[in-house]
Amino acid sequence: MDEPKVTQARGTFSLTCKVEIAIQAAPDRIWALLTDAVGYPRWNSTVATMEGRIAEGQRLKLTAPGMDRVFTPKVSGVVTSQHMVWSDGFAPMFKGVRSFALKPTGSATAFAMEERFSGLMLPLIAGALPDFGPIFGRFAADLKQEAERAAG
Repeated sequence: MDEPKVTQARGTFSLTCKVEIAIQAAPDRIWALLTDAVGYPRWNSTVATMEGRIAEGQRLKLTAPGMDRVFTPKVSGVVTSQHMVWSDGFAPMFKGVRSFALKPTGSATAFAMEERFSGLMLPLIAGALPDFGPIFGRFAADLKQEAERAAG
């Protein structure tokens, strides 16, 4: 799986986007990139700025290129080099939950990132949301490129 595989599903009150890719690097190397908040804008074209510590219970501040809105996800479910979750919003109105997962597969690591948006407000704002497929594809491709460059 050299190219990112993106899947999406839509419901009335939910929207899910997932990306998967095989990365030729150890989980620890990929984890180091995923948990270095200051470094994100250097290697990840989907993040303009990021502040905070990517650690259990911490809240981040990040912006995407071309957007003024500041996202403030809270980090939870951290299992070093395996899994973490970022969540933002307020259920039942609107909530986004992004999970990251790493799984060793021989000489590579399977990376998966999934975000589920849900809430009563989703039908009203769905038209204003971007197509997350290309964004998630870029995130995964950028991560793969940086992890493999650093590993090589």
